[in-house]
Amino acid sequence: MEPKIEQIIDTFESRKKHMCIKGDEISIPDCNKATLPGTVTQRTCVFGGARIVLMPITDSIHLVHGPIGCASCTWDIRGSKSSRANLYKKGCSTDMGEKDIIFGGERKLFETIIELYKLYNPGAIFVYATCVSGVIGDDIKAVCKKSEEITGIRIVPVQSEGFQDYNKTKGHWIGCDALLDYVIGTKEPEKTTPYDINIVGEFNVAGDLWGIKPLFEEMGVNIISTITGDSYVDEIALAHRAKLNIVQCQKSSNYLADKMEKKYGIPSIKVNFFGIKQTINSLRDVADFFGDEEMMEKTEEIIKSGLNDVEHKIKEYKERLTGKTVALYVGGNKAWSLVRAFEEVGMDVILSGTKNGMKEDYERIKDTVRDGTVIVDDANSNELALLLKKYKPNLLISGAKEKYISLKLGIPFCDFNHDRISAFAGFNGFISFAKEVDASVSSPVFDLTSKKLEDLKNVS
Repeated sequence: MEPKIEQIIDTFESRKKHMCIKGDEISIPDCNKATLPGTVTQRTCVFGGARIVLMPITDSIHLVHGPIGCASCTWDIRGSKSSRANLYKKGCSTDMGEKDIIFGGERKLFETIIELYKLYNPGAIFVYATCVSGVIGDDIKAVCKKSEEITGIRIVPVQSEGFQDYNKTKGHWIGCDALLDYVIGTKEPEKTTPYDINIVGEFNVAGDLWGIKPLFEEMGVNIISTITGDSYVDEIALAHRAKLNIVQCQKSSNYLADKMEKKYGIPSIKVNFFGIKQTINSLRDVADFFGDEEMMEKTEEIIKSGLNDVEHKIKEYKERLTGKTVALYVGGNKAWSLVRAFEEVGMDVILSGTKNGMKEDYERIKDTVRDGTVIVDDANSNELALLLKKYKPNLLISGAKEKYISLKLGIPFCDFNHDRISAFAGFNGFISFAKEVDASVSSPVFDLTSKKLEDLKNVS
């Protein structure tokens, strides 16, 4: 006998997590809880959180001071593309073993840094502490300082021991602190303009940045740095001279924007380039901030041109997608930022949830979705499968781990995680978004799969 949805709710509540329906009393879960060392967890650790913030800095070496297994965790997880250097793609580790754990790994770390400097002459070397190097007490700050004096390049310690008291959000903050303490403000720009900005929390996943950057350049806005997609460390060093920070991934980068406002007086605004309305609002917000009449006029011309192009190219996709339903089970920021984009192609979001969201993410989800939408926190594989069986969405948007659950149930799947290959940001990105969603939902294979599953169910 198939479990009822009430049983799923009981399961969530027994773990002090909640599945909520907007319109009823909402319990906001506390998702910023500790990841215990040595336990099996579906969440990534502090080290992983720091690394995915810093990894897209393309001219730098990212060195993991720990066992070789830690170096594979989150390597290239952002799927960040580069238009220039590719040093960031090299997986580097000190490969700590028993001898290093017994006698200490500082000498090995120092020798590894010097060797990497001689091999690649990188813009910087980011050194990540792991649980093992943290437990034995290696002083990576001292090693980095000594190495910097010898090499003359930035050697940045990242105190990202995975056993710290928070989940990967703490890692995001540690990565941002490393930039604030060792990179931002260490170099002055040759010239400035009244319209200098930083794009914060944009990691150029699948080339998303390349759908955003031309829009601002056409508006007359000067981008000092992108933190951290498709960036050079020297560009991030100039970020303190921007007049405005625009924050795309608000889960990982609000912290950095707030710190920069306190330290350098740089105001920030939150933007979202996933979806037409969100893209339009974001462009207008930036133009309104600067208050330049010519920029405002140019922005409206860009919007008009972008809208005409999008409406023409997505018409066919929208006709097929209108009335279809979608379930979102993604990163905290995407669980609410994608809702309007799906509505713009005619789809209804009937479920939205996340595994690693913060309290603010659930509040944003609640404010964004319609009454009756199911809001889920930290569902495991079995619970997600039960939810999909119950609500039967026409599409699941999630990451690689949930892909096969969806496909085995005969439900179309679309990857919106860091390893996707299609850019979805901006006007051109929205056309790609509509095309890919339609390709999944309208594929005839799922009709055949559903029929086959139904036949097997009848036989059994």
